[in-house]
Amino acid sequence: MSNQTSHDGKSKERIVIITIPEMALLEPQKEDGSVSQYVTEAWSILGLSTPMILTGLIMYLRSMISMLFLGQLGGLALAGGSLAIGFANITGYSVLSGLAMGMEPICGQAFGAQRHGLLGLALQRTVLLLLCVSIPVALLWTYMKPILILCGQEEDIASAAHIFILYSLPDLLLQSFIHPLRIYLRTQSINFPLTFCAMLAIFLHFPINYLFVSVLHLGIKGVALASVCANLNLVIFLLTYTYFSGVHKLTGGFEITKECLRGWGSLLALSVPSAISVCLEWWWYEIMIILCGLLSNPQATVASMGILIQTTSLIYIFPSSLSFGVSTRVGNELGANRPSYAKRAATVGIILSFILGSIACSFATSVRYSWARMFTNDADILKLTATVLPILGLCELGNCPQTTGCGVLRGSARPKIGANVNLGSFYVVGMPVAVGLAFCFGLDFKGLWLGLLSAQLTCVVLMLVVIKSTNWELQAERALKLTGACPGDEIDEECGDTISKQQTQKMQKTAAIDGDEKSNLVISVKDDQSTD
Repeated sequence: MSNQTSHDGKSKERIVIITIPEMALLEPQKEDGSVSQYVTEAWSILGLSTPMILTGLIMYLRSMISMLFLGQLGGLALAGGSLAIGFANITGYSVLSGLAMGMEPICGQAFGAQRHGLLGLALQRTVLLLLCVSIPVALLWTYMKPILILCGQEEDIASAAHIFILYSLPDLLLQSFIHPLRIYLRTQSINFPLTFCAMLAIFLHFPINYLFVSVLHLGIKGVALASVCANLNLVIFLLTYTYFSGVHKLTGGFEITKECLRGWGSLLALSVPSAISVCLEWWWYEIMIILCGLLSNPQATVASMGILIQTTSLIYIFPSSLSFGVSTRVGNELGANRPSYAKRAATVGIILSFILGSIACSFATSVRYSWARMFTNDADILKLTATVLPILGLCELGNCPQTTGCGVLRGSARPKIGANVNLGSFYVVGMPVAVGLAFCFGLDFKGLWLGLLSAQLTCVVLMLVVIKSTNWELQAERALKLTGACPGDEIDEECGDTISKQQTQKMQKTAAIDGDEKSNLVISVKDDQSTD
């Protein structure tokens, strides 16, 4: 866009040249709603989600390798390491993961609006945010042992857990880079390189574990350090790809400026509710484990809960990856000011999620008598797991659409709604139902999972109501304001954003160079202002 001014003594005339790509931002795009468009959208979402599924399975395999080496060290190391991982999930990893998701709508919508510079700024600001949050988390981890003892844990288990988490401290630094880098690439539909980098990291994970545990005999310290090395390798691979592929050149991801220290309002407004939403869901399962210790057969119920959580974690990879794909599609289309396309992406995503939920439910039900045998031969644990697996399947029937709905809300920059839905569903409905059925009505272990089922059903109903009532035109306007992509003068009053001189010069240069290649619209605007 370029401006030319002429003076006639009393009036000022501005000539605004708007190229066709910029014209796309002026009016929402329409669609004809044909079946072929919905099929194409489904393939687009699946194309984005499939690499993320592979990445999730690779990361799941990494955790299984760590648990395998912990198990070889004996029961104390396995108990201490598992306790440390649970503590780290509650107090650290869930917080960092949730805060990082605040940049997802910014990056997705900025990419759709072709405001590529915002992706680099969002990346830098999010890394700084996570690094700042990691400091108090690290301090908390250093005092883990007295905290666990205060909570009633045995001293030897607390000591083993404390050793594991102390040697995991560098992981906070690495996670502060991993989460933003993955979102930064994913929102640009760069997914297969993520999978390839994760594959390289997991390829090195087993030999590093073997070196530290079996050769150097570092014990539980070695398992923790091996996990840190795996994430270090992943960060190196991601940074190497980002630099040598040239992705950073368009977005300015590696160009550190003072701008990354300003304008944190939008990021924090999205990151805080995103973190709350993620933590509320993560913490639910940890609370379930604690409640299992209060049931009639705590040893069997805790063990069965561990198997079931591993199972639902494996299944969760699929709806989670689908939600990432839907979030990217919704964010990109809203950023491009195509609300009808964003609505279509959300609709297709929800349909796919119900199909996925049905598959997950069928899987959980069909393996109810055989699945637990891969982990144990204890009769009590096998019976409990077989009883609850069909309930877990029903939970996934609701969890898949609910998770995808969260992706729609993230893509449309509405994480606060997701946090409120999770709070109401899991803690206002689910928790009282779980406690009441398990302890008051005598349903024991089964009652806890029926409580989770009630939470998931409530959550999916609320999510569907929110998505159904969404004003997509309004969300497109919000996306333009969030990315500062509203067309107009250099200072846009409606968006409250200022376009830098460098960006203006770049647009002017583009208009001048491509003038013979693009169709331009010339608008003459007269302003009744004195020009003495």
